[in-house]
Amino acid sequence: MATYTPPLRDMQFIMHELLDVGSALSELPPHADLDADTINAVLEEGGKFASEVLQPLNAVGDREGCKLDKTTHEVTPPTGFKDAYAKYVEGGWPALSCDPAFGGQGLPHAVNQCFYEMLNSANQAWTMYPGLTHGAYECLHAHGTDEQKATYLPKLTSGEWTGTMCLTEPHCGTDLGMLRTKAEPQADGSYRITGGKIFISSGEHDLAANIIHLVLARLPDAPAGSKGISLFVVPKFMVNADGSLGARNGIFCSGLEHKMGIHGNATCQMTLDGAVGTLVGQPHKGLAAMFVMMNAARLGVGMQSLGLTEVAYQNAVAYAKDRRQMRSLSGPKHPDQPADTIIVHPDVRRMLLTARAYAEGGRALCMHTALLIDQELHHPDEDVRKAAADEVALLTPIIKAFITDNGWKATSECLQVYGGHGYIAEWGMEQYVRDSRINMIYEGTNTIQSLDLLGRKVLGDNGKKLKAFGRRIAEFVEEQGVNEDMQEFVNPLADLGDKVTKLTTELGMKGFGNADEVGAAAVDYLRVCGHLVFAYFFARMARVALDKQGSGDPFYTAKLATARFYFAKLLPETAMLIRSARSGVKPLMEMDEALF
Repeated sequence: MATYTPPLRDMQFIMHELLDVGSALSELPPHADLDADTINAVLEEGGKFASEVLQPLNAVGDREGCKLDKTTHEVTPPTGFKDAYAKYVEGGWPALSCDPAFGGQGLPHAVNQCFYEMLNSANQAWTMYPGLTHGAYECLHAHGTDEQKATYLPKLTSGEWTGTMCLTEPHCGTDLGMLRTKAEPQADGSYRITGGKIFISSGEHDLAANIIHLVLARLPDAPAGSKGISLFVVPKFMVNADGSLGARNGIFCSGLEHKMGIHGNATCQMTLDGAVGTLVGQPHKGLAAMFVMMNAARLGVGMQSLGLTEVAYQNAVAYAKDRRQMRSLSGPKHPDQPADTIIVHPDVRRMLLTARAYAEGGRALCMHTALLIDQELHHPDEDVRKAAADEVALLTPIIKAFITDNGWKATSECLQVYGGHGYIAEWGMEQYVRDSRINMIYEGTNTIQSLDLLGRKVLGDNGKKLKAFGRRIAEFVEEQGVNEDMQEFVNPLADLGDKVTKLTTELGMKGFGNADEVGAAAVDYLRVCGHLVFAYFFARMARVALDKQGSGDPFYTAKLATARFYFAKLLPETAMLIRSARSGVKPLMEMDEALF
């Protein structure tokens, strides 16, 4: 019974009024002639595909799941998924932001990011099939040989073939340095790869004619640990010299994982039995090459939870406006009816506004980051490209962890709005909760993201990247600090900025003495930084809304109300988090493990 309406108005607000993407893109040669009308038209059509084609299949995919024929090793996705993928390819959507040299449309990542938010709202499990394909495209585009690019990129761009990344193994988890899959060099320059991989999303299906697997494995002379990992491209079907498909390769699905959510996606155990592959990049440098795909996936996972937050919010609002139960504590609001709608109750509004604020803050952050990626790739000034790359590196773990934590919270709150009906499958809300939970786990757990942020991205360069973002905040605070109507936004933003600076220094000093201090504080620290970033964007959005509220458009009134809710009800979480981060490692480690 769930429905979905693409949030085009808010996307347009963030793109054109908050970020002014037109001016930013005009400085990038490949996008200099792109105008707002074209962007809006593309997203409007993308929204129709998401809401009309994908959304009706979301519950179907959850109920049916995927089916494995253990004799043939073939996997059949849920009813309608293959037809939807054919429409996706027919519409040219896989090529949206791909390189025109390989058949792509060359549109900015900022546009593609909005499109993928809508796809994830409509059907996260389905969206993972093309989403991983785009990551494989990015990896090969960055590190593939000319021959690999010519062989694979046009088909990945068109969507005729899909892609995966085959990383972890049963004994590894995130510690990829422990992987055992072997790659034996052959006389013709190829490799025979043998081993087993698990948790391979979209690993086997019949949506496309071929599946291109990017596989991490070890060469015979590989050093131990993560420095001995190489990357290989391993197609499901071998590709002939003329581009046609040849024999079936020795990589196949040996089992499907039975999961809490995303049932419509084929999460496979993959067996490689002498599969033929070719080396991507340099020997023993595979992890660095794969990080192109992994970082794209981390941003994509943030988008998954952003999409689920939005669609859960929309449905919870509709329910709260319709469901009648009890009376308002301050007196009947609908005296002609037997009860008031539940949206009159303060705590129902708290739950709804929590989801709304996390969706709008997440959308602003993700669009900003996508625009940075466009600048990193295409800006003519090397200094601008470097600054954009540094900021993307800083924000990536925040997007992955903070937005997915928020998505879990938001979908749960939206389910709560329904009361007992939220727990019933027919309403669709419990699926959003189950689907959102994986997003905190895969592509590096949120604890891993927190360690990456504090250990590598902040302390690893003595706070250089964080200070650069801090200067962005300080400039805005200085500019707006003289405006009375902005005090409620810039004062708490400035205060939190100062506290993050002090906390970072304190944790850095403690970490020098005991590295476990970093591990003890990292999760709290990332969440504090996430709020700092959200507070910055909400303050900026409030500035635009204040300037436009005289227009009479209720959109700006709602934007201001959401910003005020965020600063009043969500940002104060940082006080508890900072106190927790400062409590140190002792409360966590002083108990002997035998006592657990």
